[in-house]
Amino acid sequence: MTTAAGNAPADACYMLIHPRLDAESPNLQTLRRDLERGTDQIKAEALQQVIAGTLQGENYEQLLMHIIRFVMPTRNKALKKMLLFYWEVCPKYAADGSLKQETILICNALRNDLQHPNEYIRGATLRFLCKLREAEILEPLVGPTRDCLEHRHAYVRKNAVAAVGSIHRCLPQLIPDAPELLHSFLAAEADMTCRRNALNALALSAPAIAVQWLKENARIVASLDELLQLAVIDLIRRAAREFAGDKALFIRCIFELLNSPANAVKYDAAATLVTLTANPVAVKAAAACYIALASKESDNNIKIIVLERLDQLRARHEGIVDDLVMDLLRVLGTPDLEVRRKALGIVMKLVSRRNIDDVISVLKKELSKTVESNDYDKSSDYRLLLIQTIHSCAAQFPEVAASVVQLFLDSIAEFGASSATDAIVFIREVAEKYPNLRTSIISHLVASFLDFKTGKVIRGALWILSEYADTADEIRSVWTKLREAIGELPLLAAEQRELETAEKDKDGAGEPSGDRHGSSVAAAPSASRRVLPDGTYATESSLTARAAEDSSSSSLKLDSKPPLRAVLLRSDFFTGTVLASTLAKLVLRYHRVSADDAAQLNSLRAEAVLIMAGIIRIGQSSFVATPLDEDSYSRVLACIRALEYMDEDSEVLGDAFISDTQNAFARLVKGEVKRAAEEKKKSSTEKTVQVDDSIT
Repeated sequence: MTTAAGNAPADACYMLIHPRLDAESPNLQTLRRDLERGTDQIKAEALQQVIAGTLQGENYEQLLMHIIRFVMPTRNKALKKMLLFYWEVCPKYAADGSLKQETILICNALRNDLQHPNEYIRGATLRFLCKLREAEILEPLVGPTRDCLEHRHAYVRKNAVAAVGSIHRCLPQLIPDAPELLHSFLAAEADMTCRRNALNALALSAPAIAVQWLKENARIVASLDELLQLAVIDLIRRAAREFAGDKALFIRCIFELLNSPANAVKYDAAATLVTLTANPVAVKAAAACYIALASKESDNNIKIIVLERLDQLRARHEGIVDDLVMDLLRVLGTPDLEVRRKALGIVMKLVSRRNIDDVISVLKKELSKTVESNDYDKSSDYRLLLIQTIHSCAAQFPEVAASVVQLFLDSIAEFGASSATDAIVFIREVAEKYPNLRTSIISHLVASFLDFKTGKVIRGALWILSEYADTADEIRSVWTKLREAIGELPLLAAEQRELETAEKDKDGAGEPSGDRHGSSVAAAPSASRRVLPDGTYATESSLTARAAEDSSSSSLKLDSKPPLRAVLLRSDFFTGTVLASTLAKLVLRYHRVSADDAAQLNSLRAEAVLIMAGIIRIGQSSFVATPLDEDSYSRVLACIRALEYMDEDSEVLGDAFISDTQNAFARLVKGEVKRAAEEKKKSSTEKTVQVDDSIT
């Protein structure tokens, strides 16, 4: 865009910089005084204010001559660097579009800096030239810029070659022989940073000469420095479409760079290779490179980025990288949970019937490691992730469900609460889908039932046992285990006897020494000082300490009780209602499968009613912190009445308690399977390549 004069570019649209709250708005008089008489530090601060104001559209043209007269002659290197920033943003054109006369002085100062004996000043000035677009300023500076290509310091040379390339791209008439100059510089230079800049400049200025250089040095690409290898990859990416006849050379060079010791080169090479060709060998090589980077790189952020690239590659080339799923599982060795989650998400998309057995085997080993690990917090999260992944695998491939269920049943007692809950949900789903596994599931749950401690796991196990224990022998074995998990009956009377026994033992331990001597004065509770986490002191009385000890002692007593009894005493009456429903289902099913054994049936019936009544009574006693709620009371009472009227309405009750619940869960499982199939179909039909994507 140009001004009305048609020669000079229009003013750029600069950004707005929010001023500091404690900063005063500068005025021209103050800035002029600071620029004229201030020290180098004061001049730098004033110049910084001028630059910020200019970026925000303030008009500081009156200060241009003051800056040229009083700031430009400075020898302070930091101030010189600040001055280069000012030359970049200051208005250089007059209202009629012609270049201001003051720019001649600027040009002369820049020429002197390009010939300065200090290499830092030369390099900074050369870097500034890359941002200039004014031919009148650049023309007198071309000679010193070319001379800097032969400077003894690499810092000067690398900026000089960048400046030459920038000037040639914008104003090729100023350096018409720049491509030949860059090519000869590239052949003679030894410093890798300088060569990288030269190759980048040559690729932008004269791609044909850059490609010719690549042909001449294709044999040594693998031995080049990392910086130069990255420049080669950038050259190939730019030139691939224009020089399609050399694509075989480009692919060969990229294949060699996949084995570079530098991870940055590997990453760029893999990304470039899949843009050059869709050959399965190339795609698989790029995917293997991504997996190796994700396994070896120490930075977790880089791991996640690489895995995202791998996932995109998998989506664009469906089925090609499936064979690398076992290599991808090596990424699970990283301790970061997000990396593991990302890797397992990709594994789930790569798994197939050919490799499902191997994948499950690796996941089982990882699950056993989490059980043996000492770091509980991290292992529990990772264990839950593994269980969910194994669950998904078994849902997609039924042939591995039996081995997975066996693993979960053997290890569920050692899982944490969340992991065990997810495992029991999976076992329940498998029991519904695969009837041939129900007998094994029932026997394992019965054997492990006493090891379950949390309410969710116990409820899940009770539901499975009540729904799928079909034979009389299974019902009797389940009943025996439940009686063992409940403990002594009746529930409330047994707890009262235990409390009375404990009080008698406590009274028989002896009276306080003060009472033995006839003292009528009670000892005052003692107090001690404790240090809180913030370092302050707090007073702790013996009454408080005694209450804490009583609470801890009560918790320890509950842990020593049978699991079902313990959850009831912890006021978990939801589990109590599930237990009542389980007992009712078992009695009703026993009535169906063994109606002739009246004595056993009546025994089970009476014992079930006794347990249910005990749940209600203990929920209304002082042994629990929270009394029995109305919903739980109604549910337990409904189970009691179902057993009471079992002889009259056995068919109706059997349908309500057994058939209807199992059919409802069967419909739920079928709905989840159907929904998963629809989601898989939807994801498979998503467009991974858009119509406007470039064709390579």
